[in-house]
Amino acid sequence: MTTLHANPETCHWGFFDANQPPAVTIASGEEVTIHTVSGGPQVLPGDGFHVPPELLAIHAKGQTMPGHILTGPVAVTGAMPGDVLQVDILDVQLRQDWGYNVIRPLAGTLPYDFDETHLTILPLDVQRDIATMPWGLELPLAPFFGVMGVAPPPGWGRISTIEPRKHGGNIDNKELVAGSTLYLPVHAPGALFSCGDGHGAQGDGEVCITAIETALTGRFRLTLRRDLAVIYPQAETPTHVITMGMDPDLDRCAEMALRDMITLAADRAGITRAQAYMLCSLAGDLRITQTVNGCKGVHMMMAKALLSQNADF
Repeated sequence: MTTLHANPETCHWGFFDANQPPAVTIASGEEVTIHTVSGGPQVLPGDGFHVPPELLAIHAKGQTMPGHILTGPVAVTGAMPGDVLQVDILDVQLRQDWGYNVIRPLAGTLPYDFDETHLTILPLDVQRDIATMPWGLELPLAPFFGVMGVAPPPGWGRISTIEPRKHGGNIDNKELVAGSTLYLPVHAPGALFSCGDGHGAQGDGEVCITAIETALTGRFRLTLRRDLAVIYPQAETPTHVITMGMDPDLDRCAEMALRDMITLAADRAGITRAQAYMLCSLAGDLRITQTVNGCKGVHMMMAKALLSQNADF
């Protein structure tokens, strides 16, 4: 199994770019372990916490664009535009004993309500899987990667990691924990998968613009698929299928997620689109993924048990 460590040579800060050379190349179906770090110099904790030395080395190299520190990209041999990359998230582990949360003026879901920056360092108990809040609450952890994406179409050029789009990216979907699978349409040769923006815990919405931001290690299986008609990111958990919409307008996000779920449900259950639309109304759940990334997010969840033709993707 390939391991990709985080360091100044394997991390890119703030951007996706189809012209970026891969940090490593693997075969379809191969597993890769990816180490990530998170945050700029302004969020480092005081004494008593473990700061990964590679994070300090990345800081010394400097930031390219506003956004996230990502590890990658990982190229998958033979992947071409029009294919789908199946990303099986096999394991997610904490890499440090702290995370941070930041509230910034003019940002988040309530940009005008808080006039000062609030930075909170949160101790993380790796053995107990809890974060301790400043008032003593022990918050359960459910770590996942806020950013998982492939390269965007080459014609887009170098783009920010902040806005999620059809390449995936800053999806911030808390359902994508270990045991889930993400499906990403490929837009550039090799697919060029990167991840980062580790979250220890996050609510739907991520309303103050940050979760518990921390360093994570993920183990993934990356598989090239040519038998799927997935043209926008989708996912599944052991119990549900998930469709997504990302756009500055939440109404538009909901429409995108719903249309894709109608197609998915009709195909998997062998029913008409009108019947699938009815099923979505009766049993599908539209949820706000996040409201803070420029392109906001809505995802729709449907229980697999309700789809009679319950074959896997």
